Amino acid sequence: MNLVDLLADVPDTAVHTLAADVSRAELVASAERLAEIITETGTAAGQVVAAMLPNEAATVAALFGVWRAGCVYTPLNPRAADAELAAQLESLDPVAVITTPEQAHRFSGSGLPVVTASNLAWSLTQTSKSSRAAHRYDADVALLQFTSGTTGPPKPVPLRHSAVLDLIDRLLVKLRGAKRERRDRAPMPNLVPLSMSLWAGIYQVLFAFRAGSGVVLMDRFSPADFAALVKRHQLRSTVLPPAALTMVLHDTSVTDLSPLRLVRSITAPLSPVQAARFRDKFGVLVLNSYGQTELGGEVVGWSAADARRWGETKLGSVGRPLPGIDVTIADDEVMVRTPTTAARNIDPAFFDRLTDDGWFHTGDLGWFDEDGFLWLDGRVSDMINRGGLKVFPGAVEDVLLAAHGVREAAVVGVPDKRLGEVPWAFVVRTDDKLGEDELIAWCREHLTPYRVPVRVVFVEQLPRNDVGKVLKRELATLADA
Repeated sequence: MNLVDLLADVPDTAVHTLAADVSRAELVASAERLAEIITETGTAAGQVVAAMLPNEAATVAALFGVWRAGCVYTPLNPRAADAELAAQLESLDPVAVITTPEQAHRFSGSGLPVVTASNLAWSLTQTSKSSRAAHRYDADVALLQFTSGTTGPPKPVPLRHSAVLDLIDRLLVKLRGAKRERRDRAPMPNLVPLSMSLWAGIYQVLFAFRAGSGVVLMDRFSPADFAALVKRHQLRSTVLPPAALTMVLHDTSVTDLSPLRLVRSITAPLSPVQAARFRDKFGVLVLNSYGQTELGGEVVGWSAADARRWGETKLGSVGRPLPGIDVTIADDEVMVRTPTTAARNIDPAFFDRLTDDGWFHTGDLGWFDEDGFLWLDGRVSDMINRGGLKVFPGAVEDVLLAAHGVREAAVVGVPDKRLGEVPWAFVVRTDDKLGEDELIAWCREHLTPYRVPVRVVFVEQLPRNDVGKVLKRELATLADA
């Protein structure tokens, strides 16, 4: 099965936005017309087509139109600087570009055909072609997707139709368990709060279609719009990245999220402190999940039964491995083996992170509790070695978040002549009267001495990438300043 086949299971209303609804028939017709245009440009199967589009129905149609043409889809972020865009085009080697009329000028010197979107209609506005022979991927490669870039420059990762479908199906089995969907009401749409220039945004669309649901697209996230969409579509569950969830939590205009009952935190683990605050304010349970772009989707999550039994007592855990997915801990690092990694059917560029027997080095720190739930403590590269003693940033951040007047916190290692590294804390506060000495004293009450930050620096906001992950290397740079 190919991801393009997911269109067959989409309900009559496929895409919802704040402004309009789009039917499945309209979406399919748009995708088919785009596939025809791509083919007319001379693009061959397996070649890359790049797309720079906002979150709208045309973007969903573009995704499936590229696949109908037998090509590989790669999203470009409209917020990327021109120099970054030029570097990405060089590494991606696309043969055509899909964008909006407003963004088309950014590709005028690319020498590539440019197709522009107007609602669900397409126009070939630049017809020049590159004379070089572009790379062709095999038929199972669906996307070239850039990694999030938390530990270094983003790089494109080939994602396969088969691997993505396999992980989505495993997640659906995990979430549904023995439960059967009710047939007396339409399936609840899946709200997509992230840009479809990111894998997390695309994945949520594919997940919804595989589950037989439509999608609700948000072009730009705002707590007020989120609350309005929850009410309009009577959403009982949804997904949110930690940064968006924190925005909703601290927005005084949002006081009610009914009928919402469950939020799955995606792209990064949410602190149990923040999860408890969200539950206490809105009566909504927040459960973490875990996956990586390189693996093609989620590999650890919660079942309905686990949520009922453990949801309140294990806030902060990312759940238990999906069926058929192996997860272990080696030297504090989370290692994952999926059918795809076991077959070593991944991009050779990641073979240095793959053992001979198919275990993938995730680069994440974690541990299992006695009930088999996985807990994360940050990145391996973030772990602080304080004179030979390991300091896990996540544990210190949870203590900081529990202090009165703290909105967000991040802990990084800073070089020290005597100890090698020492922890510094960067804190966004809600109370300007909160001081450094007070927070350090709080940490001394709740942490062993070597884990206590030597400095607390107050900042207006934490630097984050587009999926909401904190860019700790930028905070370390602030410490050096």
